[in-house]
Amino acid sequence: MNEIVVEKEQSGVRADKFISELYPDLSRNHIKNCLISGDILVNDNIVKAGYSLKENDIIKVLDIEPQEIDIKPQNIPLDIIYEDKDVLIVNKPKGMVVHPAPGHYEDTLVNAIMYHCKDELSGINGVIRPGIVHRIDKNTTGSLIICKNDKAHNHIAKQIKEHSIVRRYVGIVYGSFKQSEGFVDKPIGRSSNDRKKMCVTDKNSKEAYTSYKVISQGDKYSLVEFELKTGRTHQIRVHMASINHPLLGDDVYGPKKPVKSINGIEIIGQCLHAKTIGFVDLSGKYMEFSAPIPEYMQKLIEELGLN
Repeated sequence: MNEIVVEKEQSGVRADKFISELYPDLSRNHIKNCLISGDILVNDNIVKAGYSLKENDIIKVLDIEPQEIDIKPQNIPLDIIYEDKDVLIVNKPKGMVVHPAPGHYEDTLVNAIMYHCKDELSGINGVIRPGIVHRIDKNTTGSLIICKNDKAHNHIAKQIKEHSIVRRYVGIVYGSFKQSEGFVDKPIGRSSNDRKKMCVTDKNSKEAYTSYKVISQGDKYSLVEFELKTGRTHQIRVHMASINHPLLGDDVYGPKKPVKSINGIEIIGQCLHAKTIGFVDLSGKYMEFSAPIPEYMQKLIEELGLN
């Protein structure tokens, strides 16, 4: 770890610019990613790239050297909902990681789409995330857009940034609701106690908005539809936990002793499915696709009398 104390004449300089000058062999974009991931901290906090440094700020630089990684295509079956020359819509299964990460460079969705698409993937997000313009958690199932060229990637990314992408999820949560619909409008940021977790906080956070509608409910559990206006990491999971309705099976934001099975139906990870995704394609046409609810979740819905 390298520790730097900001001097008086260096105050006011953007964090990414200052650190880039210290490490001229690393790109500004790489430095920004290190700030986002927490591999570079300012006063032990995660800060934005544009943060203006102050005198006596302490910058801690952890392991920021980029790794040379060879991501290999793998012949992994894909559940393809739709495909054209620009995009691929897949139904991601439970347990599959979207893109490679340290210690997990195989059996990801990226390995599968590299095999399926060959050289037809956008390269904007680099070698680790070719074609990836957004993602869902490992144990969340459902619809995901893969971009096959940079033009499509920029087009979809713009809609995501403008919050015009339609994203509807269904999930099973703990408890019943007094009102059949509502919303959670609370900022989300990385937990200061655990970098792997997100939380509702006003510190180093971003706006987050989730609307919800109860489809059916019982005494202990409810089947709920969610629509995202924003797409923060773990957004639905964090927001529902914040109103005391965590996702069934969520071992990060749910109860300390999560339910592992119901009448013989094993529960691994949160019961959350990205059902519908809608966007405007390059021709200006609105397109919408839905992924069927996975079998394990459908069985739970029936077992709990939520169908």
